[in-house]
Amino acid sequence: MSTESLHRTSEIEETPSQHFETPKRVNVDVLKQRLLEEKKKEKVKRTIILSSVIVSLGALTMLTY
Repeated sequence: MSTESLHRTSEIEETPSQHFETPKRVNVDVLKQRLLEEKKKEKVKRTIILSSVIVSLGALTMLTY
């Protein structure tokens, strides 16, 4: 292995687009709102799944009689 190849690979240039300045403050209200939306979506999913199970059990019961 030559030292030239090592020198070439170690010289990585960074473009200005690679540097992102992250905000130092976090808006807690936005995070709380996102959390509430996630919980609401999960509740809707659970309700749909539970109701579909109940409807399918009812349909099976009606078909067996």
